[in-house]
Amino acid sequence: MRRLILLRHAKSDWSRPDLPDHDRPLNPRGREAARKVGAYMARHALRPDLILASTATRVRETLDLVLPALKGAPKVVYEDRLYDADPDTLLRVARETPPAVPSLLIVAHNPGLADFAALLIATGDTAPRQRLAEKFPTAALAVIDFPLSTWDKLHPKSGRLERFVVPRALKGEVD
Repeated sequence: MRRLILLRHAKSDWSRPDLPDHDRPLNPRGREAARKVGAYMARHALRPDLILASTATRVRETLDLVLPALKGAPKVVYEDRLYDADPDTLLRVARETPPAVPSLLIVAHNPGLADFAALLIATGDTAPRQRLAEKFPTAALAVIDFPLSTWDKLHPKSGRLERFVVPRALKGEVD
């Protein structure tokens, strides 16, 4: 069994249009959402064995706020290919995960992350699947389980959506 957790970075700050996209930080709402998602992950034992993350500032800041909630934070690998990655790139990166890693968290960007989730999910409760198909908002978390022995066997429509969580639904709404 393999578990893939997909986390979209939290809401970024657009107050400085001169900043390159890669360098945009989080805004206050994004920082609060990232903390809430981290607390949710801890409460529900969603602790990955490895984290692969985009190199963008907003992704790094999101993880800086999520990781303190996870005891014994897992190894984080910042991967250039995850910045603005399309679903095929995300699939290639996930397939490279070592077999010894049963639970993987990928922190990246839309639209690639939402499209990647849609590519992988075949089953799961209808309502969360529909919500995910409609919108994968900032700081949203998708947990997808696969009946696979290794990551290199990951393929389209092989996963079951275990849950889809948006910060707004967590205690103390963010939006």
